[in-house]
Amino acid sequence: MTSPAEILPGVIFYSYLSAERKEKVCFWNHHTLILQVSGQFTLETSEQTISMTGGEMLLIGRNQLGTLTKTPLPGGHYETIVISLQEDLLRRIVLEEKLEAERKYIGPPNLLVPTNEFLQGYFQSIVPYARNSGAAMTDEMGILKVKEGIKLLLLALPGLVNFLFDFSQPYKIDLERFMLSNFHFNVPVEKFAQLTGRSLAAFKRDFQKTFGVPPRQWLQDKRLSEAKHLIETKHGKPSAIYLDLGFESLSHFSRSFKKKYGMAPTALHL
Repeated sequence: MTSPAEILPGVIFYSYLSAERKEKVCFWNHHTLILQVSGQFTLETSEQTISMTGGEMLLIGRNQLGTLTKTPLPGGHYETIVISLQEDLLRRIVLEEKLEAERKYIGPPNLLVPTNEFLQGYFQSIVPYARNSGAAMTDEMGILKVKEGIKLLLLALPGLVNFLFDFSQPYKIDLERFMLSNFHFNVPVEKFAQLTGRSLAAFKRDFQKTFGVPPRQWLQDKRLSEAKHLIETKHGKPSAIYLDLGFESLSHFSRSFKKKYGMAPTALHL
């Protein structure tokens, strides 16, 4: 089976790996439920680092940037099921079940879900569809499965009603704090604007007021400054750090570094 494979297009996915993989930049448009079948899953955001192994579940909040590390078991493999809790379906559930958020959610953006026999049963009911490429899941059945998962989450953690059903747009968050925590993610300026609750024009205007330079220039300078710091003080190898700092290629990083500091990063590393 290819990995990742779509069990229900755009909604339920299955991932199978036999070697470790690190995904440098992930963006979650929707709340996402991760069911870990085997291996280890590690999520790193600017606020949290969470790891889980087989049999555990993680709820990831929408509108976040992060990195994922997927590690197979020694001599084994990695399997995970990903369910995208898309907003249109959540809104439909609100109408059908007469649910609504009681107040603004203020807890952590990502939550390990405490397991119980109901959630374990739900987990096991999806695994056969993931492992058997010939087992068809109709759209109707898939949507029922997603609804069942949401109801079981609310049964286990009633407070998630505020997490799942708050449809307000991101408010204007502290721009300086956010950018200093997330500058290393290689995403378009438009995405940074969205994540800080601003239009692109408002983001550029606020950014200029905060940092005194346009976003792209600041991002380039900040990433290069951090690279210089890592090479000088942590003895980081240029080939080992450029991706983590948001550069698309080692050659692009090396050219930019030499242009700013007058020497290649490899020369500084010696």
